[in-house]
Amino acid sequence: MGKLFGTDGVRGMANEGNMTAEMVLQIGRATAYTCKEYHKEQGTRPRIVIGKDTRLSGYMLENALTAGITSMGVDVLLLGPIPTPAVAFIAQSMRADAGIVISASHNPYFDNGIKIFSRTGYKLPDEMEAEIEGLVLSGRINNIRPVAQEIGKARRIDDAMGRYIEFCKHTFPEGMSLDGMKVVLDCSNGATYKCAPLIFSELGAEVSTIHAAPNGTNINEACGSQHTRDLRTKVKGLRADVGLAFDGDGDRLIAVDEAGRELTGDQIIAICAKHYQEAGLLENNLVIGTVMSNIGFHVAMRGLGIETGVSDVGDRYVLEMMRKRGAVLGGEDSGHVIFHNFHTTGDGIVSALQLLSIMCRSGSKLSELASVMQVFPQVLINIDVREKPPLAEVKPLQAAIAAAEKELAEQGRVLVRYSGTQPMCRVMVEGPTEAQTRAIAERLAGVVKESIG
Repeated sequence: MGKLFGTDGVRGMANEGNMTAEMVLQIGRATAYTCKEYHKEQGTRPRIVIGKDTRLSGYMLENALTAGITSMGVDVLLLGPIPTPAVAFIAQSMRADAGIVISASHNPYFDNGIKIFSRTGYKLPDEMEAEIEGLVLSGRINNIRPVAQEIGKARRIDDAMGRYIEFCKHTFPEGMSLDGMKVVLDCSNGATYKCAPLIFSELGAEVSTIHAAPNGTNINEACGSQHTRDLRTKVKGLRADVGLAFDGDGDRLIAVDEAGRELTGDQIIAICAKHYQEAGLLENNLVIGTVMSNIGFHVAMRGLGIETGVSDVGDRYVLEMMRKRGAVLGGEDSGHVIFHNFHTTGDGIVSALQLLSIMCRSGSKLSELASVMQVFPQVLINIDVREKPPLAEVKPLQAAIAAAEKELAEQGRVLVRYSGTQPMCRVMVEGPTEAQTRAIAERLAGVVKESIG
């Protein structure tokens, strides 16, 4: 086990590998130790906030994490089930030393993970993750123990949800309401199941909710931002104005228009970029996407005269480029959208509120707003793999990619990459027609299966 952190924290199957109670306890201890460095000269006791999604394993890992942190003389503030962006917000607003989220985001219930935010509300930089990883994997953390009277305490923060609800509502334009708007929410049986319906109804919307009854094992199950069939059906059946789908930890948004058509993250970003530009809010006339952004997104931005930056996949890399280049808007096609003028991380509810505010201000239907961007046909195939050899060294695959790129020429593109959080290889192809795009993607997926599957 040579590495803990991937592109989005530590993740794996619950009760195995890096996600056992024993390992999470050690991660808690190492995180607490790094936080204590700041307080040595202050003479104060550090504090770490912990939130989680609705997975069954969250109880086990929450207790292990709490035990590890308090054993190092650091206090714990427990938030309970709450969206990931809420933990980032509360860590910053309560001046805690870190915020830890127990969640595997959009993964199935049997996975879980650890995400860590710094005291500023941003995800930990790579060097701090490396420090924590080194303390755990070297075993050095085992021998660092404060004396008994210095052990930390844990307590629950009862108003955490209320604090986050008010934060979200304050990102919606003052004096504007959602009166008369019919909204359907898909909470993915995850962390938004309590707060999202309250936020949108308190702003005046007529809210219908689906998949908001978590039982520990139904999070992300055929619902949420990755599976919008039920939401599309519900929107059409109720003749709603919009459908909003979140993922299990609430940092992604995928929308559905009034006709039941799904909008990607790229389309949501394009709509918001156009509005921000018109309102004079688009700092440096710049939007950040990723290597997975649809070609149609870049075409749309060029048509508006908006510059685009391209980061690696992962919202932390999007945000890193946004901060470096002074952008206020960026995100991923998967539904991570970052409004840096409001938050330090992607937030599905905040993204939804910005989208709805544009609908209100323009008086336009979502389908009309979505016409700003034409989506090129895209096929994404995920292939489970046993190991992850460097793709550049898999010669049959490189030959197949070269042939596909020659066939597509300027009419599309190919991207083959490993998942940063799962034992999986992703094959993504964009092309001029659905049939040609799918045929190329399936051909490449077959090569992946033969070579490394």
